[in-house]
Amino acid sequence: MNKIPVGIIGVSGYTGLELIKILLNHPVFEINYVANSQGEQYLCDIHPALKGVFDLKIQKANPKEASKKCSLVFLALPHKNAMSFAKELLACGVKVVDLSADYRLEQKNYESHYATLHTDTQNLSKAVYGLVEYTREKIKKASLVANPGCYPTATLLGLIPFLPYLENSSIFVDAKSGVSGAGKQLTQNTHYPTINENIFSYSPFQHRHQIEIEEKCAILGNKPVKVNFVPHLVPFTQGMLVSIFATLKQTIDPLEILKKCYENEAFIRIRDIPADVHSVRGSNFCDIFAKCRGKDIYINTAIDNLLRGASSQGVVNANLMCHLDENLSIPKIG
Repeated sequence: MNKIPVGIIGVSGYTGLELIKILLNHPVFEINYVANSQGEQYLCDIHPALKGVFDLKIQKANPKEASKKCSLVFLALPHKNAMSFAKELLACGVKVVDLSADYRLEQKNYESHYATLHTDTQNLSKAVYGLVEYTREKIKKASLVANPGCYPTATLLGLIPFLPYLENSSIFVDAKSGVSGAGKQLTQNTHYPTINENIFSYSPFQHRHQIEIEEKCAILGNKPVKVNFVPHLVPFTQGMLVSIFATLKQTIDPLEILKKCYENEAFIRIRDIPADVHSVRGSNFCDIFAKCRGKDIYINTAIDNLLRGASSQGVVNANLMCHLDENLSIPKIG
């Protein structure tokens, strides 16, 4: 099979490194272009683990140059930055998997929670939300896929199967993420003396991923809901654990519903005991557990925030966009 040249713009962060690790083992995708805002370095200068393994020179990000070398580009950029790159790449006929928030939300929700003005509304209307289990057929036809956020991925995969059975009452989501979810930039919250042997919530009821969860429940699950979302930072590097609490209309067998919903999904595992972070770390799996007490339901999911919540999910989307086996080179174990 002919190689497909791909690039990564925003290669300096944790998700950029994870993308490289996956793509280096991919039998079809070939990394031809890596870039960040500065360029003029080699990958091992930023990611020492790649020394002697893959040491491509990093370019200063330029969408026109990327389009000359790539058929598909992964954008691992902050929100507001990605849309200008995506717009130029798409105009040059290059497919884009965007790992930022720039194309995940409807315009009104994006402009209310991320930026006052979306500068690429034409492509925003064409973007496909890349939650594979629910948008697979659309992804296959897409030129632009918006990779879901890590918190929404873990929450939606657990919540959507139960939406038809839920009362029209508030849903509460307690989510815990490893420190890598905050990115490489040092902050007071991620400073070692703050996070070590500590756990705390941040942005309760105000986190930007709350609107993403609500919007996608309405679109993918066909049920508008009110979600009260509270994220927490916990003192490990990688992984995410989500607990969802809701009220049912009737008594159900939650594990049977999950098994039926995901019976043909390679990277969803239904657990008989609560999910845990160690079991999914380094993989694309989402583990899901659920239990009822009368009409109260508890749903529990675990993912690797850097992989299923970002990079490996992005490669699954790219595989589908390029009409390859969707699970080609996707990690099953760390």
